[in-house]
Amino acid sequence: MGEFTPEAADALKAAEAVCGPVELEEISDRRGSAVWKATGPRAAVSIKVGTGDAAEVTAREAAVLDQLPGYTVTAGRFGDGVWYVTPWLAGPSTWKVFQPLRKGEADRSRALAAAVDLCRAVGCLHADGWVHGDIQPQHGVHTEHGVRLLDFAWSRRIGTTPWTAFDGTMIHLTSPELAARISTGPQPVNTTQPGDVYALAGTLWACTTGNWPLDYAAAGLDRAAGPAALRDAIASRTVPLSAETPWPELQAVLRRVLLSEPADRPIAEELADLVAAVSV
Repeated sequence: MGEFTPEAADALKAAEAVCGPVELEEISDRRGSAVWKATGPRAAVSIKVGTGDAAEVTAREAAVLDQLPGYTVTAGRFGDGVWYVTPWLAGPSTWKVFQPLRKGEADRSRALAAAVDLCRAVGCLHADGWVHGDIQPQHGVHTEHGVRLLDFAWSRRIGTTPWTAFDGTMIHLTSPELAARISTGPQPVNTTQPGDVYALAGTLWACTTGNWPLDYAAAGLDRAAGPAALRDAIASRTVPLSAETPWPELQAVLRRVLLSEPADRPIAEELADLVAAVSV
């Protein structure tokens, strides 16, 4: 973890224009992308700074946020970097909501409601004509006003491709058809809404079990084999789903999604209805 980069002083000014004088808390700093929470007497905001290769990724994400209803963003550039400021989303991630369930310390009703809410949030994004491209357990925040999605760096409006190359995001949640396209090309690879639904089902599986849905060991694969080897195995559908079933009723719904072809997957809103019907 490092200190706030002085080159992004305009980002701090933008945060203070919203919050008043702020205290900074660094949230993450990896691969050229850093996030701070800036808290002041009037509000709290998120400051994201991308440098080097992460600069254009950050710029792309800011451009997406600027187009989405319900999100506000202020952005700027400095040297080889890009920053943006957006309101802080207060609330637990889906992964966090499921934590008591994974520990056996809570009933299933809250986790199920959170799963439905996440599906509906993805469904709303899809209905507006977008693909998220990076659904993960930490990328849905359950606020008092509903679920808000995070990390739009690989998001695109249907009909557009806002990048020149795409090699996948979370490998363990990459759909087989997307893994195959990444492996064989050509670039750019278009992410899809059915791919989002696959990642959504995989996310809920991981939140339920604490593990990724695919059983690499059963396929004779070491998870440390590297993304290319894992991607090829996912593309060929040679990795079975895990047999771990702490919540069989919910996982039966998710299993059907994870094993189906893209055209046979429910849309996100339909998955929300299927999950809502699961017994607790």
